[in-house]
Amino acid sequence: MDSIDHIGIAVNSLAEAIPAFSVILGRNPSDTQEVPSEHVRVVFFGDPPGRVELLEPMDEHSPVARHIARRGPGVHHICFTTLELESALQRAEAEGLEVIEPRIRTGADGKRIAFLHPRSTSGVLIELAEQDSRERTPPSFDPCRVARRTTGHPDLER
Repeated sequence: MDSIDHIGIAVNSLAEAIPAFSVILGRNPSDTQEVPSEHVRVVFFGDPPGRVELLEPMDEHSPVARHIARRGPGVHHICFTTLELESALQRAEAEGLEVIEPRIRTGADGKRIAFLHPRSTSGVLIELAEQDSRERTPPSFDPCRVARRTTGHPDLER
């Protein structure tokens, strides 16, 4: 995983939630997008990494509508970016994490996304979003990673 792309917050109504978040975050949201695969309308505040996404259910079939019915409005998920979604999912499954079907779908901004079930991630719904090539930045320098690769020294493992 690269970084936190966004925190998703489930709301009953974008029209009611946007004014408060505009004041809190000191900015206006993006244009509203519909995400048919999730039956939601969304807006974003800010730019990745670390933006805030508000999610409004479009109908009762929305996973967000079910979330609100069970838990009320509030934090819905944390989204991490990844360069290669399929390989990130394979690593997650190899470590015993449960991928929610459909495995890969199209999310906001047309990104390829997937979700990891909260029962396998300490109660937190995790979204993985694949970065497109225009968003990719060089990885930060990690001296331990360089040392592990060049020396193979086990004490440098994380």
